[in-house]
Amino acid sequence: MAFKHRTDIDLLPSYKQGKPAPKSNRHTYKISSNENPFEPLASVKAAIVDDALSHINRYPDMRGWGVVERLAKETGVAPENICLGCGSTEVITQLVQLLAGTGDEVVYPWRSFEAYPIIVATAGARSVQVPLTSDGHHDIEAMIAAITERTRLIIVNNPNNPTAVPVSDADARTLLDAVPDDVIVLFDEAYFQFNTDPNTAVAMELFQEYPNVVVAQTFSKAYGLAGLRIGYAVAPEDVIDGMRKVALPFGVSRVAQTAALASLDAYDELNDRVQVIISERERVLRALRSQGWTIPDAEANFFWIQFGEKTEEAEQYFIKAGLSTRVFAGEGIRFTVGEAAANDLVIQTCSKLKTVGLLV
Repeated sequence: MAFKHRTDIDLLPSYKQGKPAPKSNRHTYKISSNENPFEPLASVKAAIVDDALSHINRYPDMRGWGVVERLAKETGVAPENICLGCGSTEVITQLVQLLAGTGDEVVYPWRSFEAYPIIVATAGARSVQVPLTSDGHHDIEAMIAAITERTRLIIVNNPNNPTAVPVSDADARTLLDAVPDDVIVLFDEAYFQFNTDPNTAVAMELFQEYPNVVVAQTFSKAYGLAGLRIGYAVAPEDVIDGMRKVALPFGVSRVAQTAALASLDAYDELNDRVQVIISERERVLRALRSQGWTIPDAEANFFWIQFGEKTEEAEQYFIKAGLSTRVFAGEGIRFTVGEAAANDLVIQTCSKLKTVGLLV
C-alpha cells in the first residue's frame, strides 16, 4: 500500500542487530553485538525478583530518581545533571532531537556507531561524516575543519566503535578548544570501563572543565544489562531539561532501574569480570599479532580487523567455525571478546585464514 510519509526515511538503512550464533550441531558463539559474555550476577537477579517484578503492573518512576541520585554520588555531579534513557542510544537520540533539526548539521567520525546516521536523519538534520585516519582513529583536525555555522553537535566516540581505538586527552582538548562554547560536544563512552589507555580522554574530567560537554554512558556492556535497556547522560542542567522534554515517557522500566542500582552495589564483582575480559582481549591480540595480523589498538571489549574486499570471504570461515561476527562489507570485521572458547576459535580461524592467503 502506498501511504503518505517522509520520503527521506526511504533512504535510511535500518539498524541491523548482530547476527545470532550460527546453527550447528556443535557449540557456536555470538560475538557480533559486544555483549558481556557473563550471565547477570546472582545479586542483580535477586534484586529484580524481590524489588521489581511485583510492581510491573505500575508505571516506573519516569525520572528514575533512585538511579539518578546514586549516579550523582558516583560521578560527583548534581542530580539535575543526569537523565536516563533506554540505553545510551536513547539519550544520544534525545540530545540530537533537542539540538538539531532541518538545516542543522551533526559532525561525527566515520566509520563509527551505525546508529548515528539513523538518529541524525530521523531528527531531520544532516550528517557530516569525517573519515577516520588509516589506523582507525578520529581525525581531529578534519573534524574541526568540518565545523560550520550550521553545526549543532559534534560526537566523539571513545573508544570508537567498530575500530576500538581510543581518543587521547590531548586530541579531545584540541577539539574542545576549537569548538564554540555554544556547540555541544558529546562523548559517547559506552565502553569506557574497558579502556586502559593511560593517555585516553576521560569525559567526566572534561565535563568539569568545559561548559559544552555531554557524556553518554550505559549499563549494557560492562554491567551486562544489555537486555534491560538503561543508559544515562551527564550534561549541563539546561541541556538535561531539554533532553527530558523529548524523552520517551516511562522509557526506563522499574526492572532496569532496580538492576542498575544492584549493579552499582556490586561494582567490585562486576569489575572483576571486566578485568577478565580485558585480559582475554590482550591474550587474543597477542596471538593474532604473532600470526602477522595488523590490528589497531583495542581499548573496548571488541577489536577490528580490516579485510577490505576480502571481508565477505573471510566471514564465511568464521561462520563455518561457529562464530557470528559483525561484518562491514568491503571494510572489515568486528569481533566481540567473548568466552575463552569463542576467543580460541577466533585465533584458530585467523590462523587458517593466514594459510589460505587472506592475511591482510
